[in-house]
Amino acid sequence: MGIVDWSRSGLRRTVIEVIGWTLVIVGIAALVLPGPGLLMMFAGIAVLSQQYDWAKRAVEPMKVKAFHAAESGVRTWPRIVTSIFGACCLIALGIVWGSRPSIPTYELFGYAIGPELPFDGWVTGTSLIFSGMIAFVLIGYSVRRFRNP
Repeated sequence: MGIVDWSRSGLRRTVIEVIGWTLVIVGIAALVLPGPGLLMMFAGIAVLSQQYDWAKRAVEPMKVKAFHAAESGVRTWPRIVTSIFGACCLIALGIVWGSRPSIPTYELFGYAIGPELPFDGWVTGTSLIFSGMIAFVLIGYSVRRFRNP
């Protein structure tokens, strides 16, 4: 019986480690590439906080700052409308990016410039669409939590 408990505990710890560090690494990559980088990094640290004291200490200040930013983002109607517009732009950009539109090329000193979007395709487009959908969910949550006491 003791061996089974140990293996479950070891398996649980391994799963937490893999999920947490994967989210942190993908979040760091998404800071440079299109995607919800800060959100993924926070999720990874939140998962790792089940194993590490340093992560537990990091989660609370991040949570406080995130709630403060969310509250300030929905304080006025122009901010809410701007946030919704930004989320719509992310989704539209994702659709455009994924559909690989033909981009005109320009010649500058004999070199063709602008033949393709960087990181073109549906992988990046889907990431942008997903980011826009996350933004809608977070805007809705923030409005419900901070605008309706």
